[in-house]
Amino acid sequence: MDEADRTIQFLTEVFGATELRRFCDLQGQVIHAEVRLEDSVIMLGDQAEGWLPRSAQIHIYVPDVDATYQKALDWGATSVQVPSQKDDEDKQGGVTDPGGTTWWIATKVK
Repeated sequence: MDEADRTIQFLTEVFGATELRRFCDLQGQVIHAEVRLEDSVIMLGDQAEGWLPRSAQIHIYVPDVDATYQKALDWGATSVQVPSQKDDEDKQGGVTDPGGTTWWIATKVK
């Protein structure tokens, strides 16, 4: 029930996002929330009866992929991929937050 709340906390504490609005039902379940991350708004909510849960994978650029990756792990995310550079200009890693969203984080290094 608190997956949206945990995801909002993760976004604000790991990525420095700002919560814009939140609407909850009488039991405190998030019906709809909006969080600003840089110039984008992410809309999310808890699973509701009659709606199947959907996993999400989101790719974002951050100033320091290593620091952000470690901050996410410290916050309780699980590692999907340790940051590494492959055949392009991005150093990229991945984590899954406590709410189940996978975040691919990258920093341009070349």
